[in-house]
Amino acid sequence: VQLQASGGGLVQAGGSLRLSCAASGTFVNINRMAWYRQASGKQRELVAVITTTGSTNYAVSVKGRFTISRDNAKNTVYLQMNSLKPEDTAVYYCNADIIPALWGPSLDYWGKGTLVTVSS
Repeated sequence: VQLQASGGGLVQAGGSLRLSCAASGTFVNINRMAWYRQASGKQRELVAVITTTGSTNYAVSVKGRFTISRDNAKNTVYLQMNSLKPEDTAVYYCNADIIPALWGPSLDYWGKGTLVTVSS
C-alpha cells in the first residue's frame, strides 16, 4: 500500500491550494484519512481528519479556512486550503488507516509529504 500526495507549491498569503493524496496497492478498506503538517523546527501536528462516513474534524488554526474531503471510489483524500497564511508553511503529510488484508488488522500508512510555502 502506498499513499502519494501532490498539490503543494508556493503561494502568496491569501491564496489557495488543493492537496490530493491517493492510495494505491492491494487493500480491503480505508478507514480514517487525515492530513498532518510539520513546519521547520516544530512537531508534526494534525490538520484535519475525515472518517469513512464523512465526519470531519479540524485543528483550531485551520478551521473555517481548510476543507478535507474524500472520494472513496478513487481512494483519494483532498485538502482544500483557502486564505493561506505564512504560518501554514510546512510539509503536509497524508495519513490513512487501512486494512491491507481480509481478516487482518488495520495499519497506519503515511505519504512522503508535499511542501506548501506561503509567502507574505
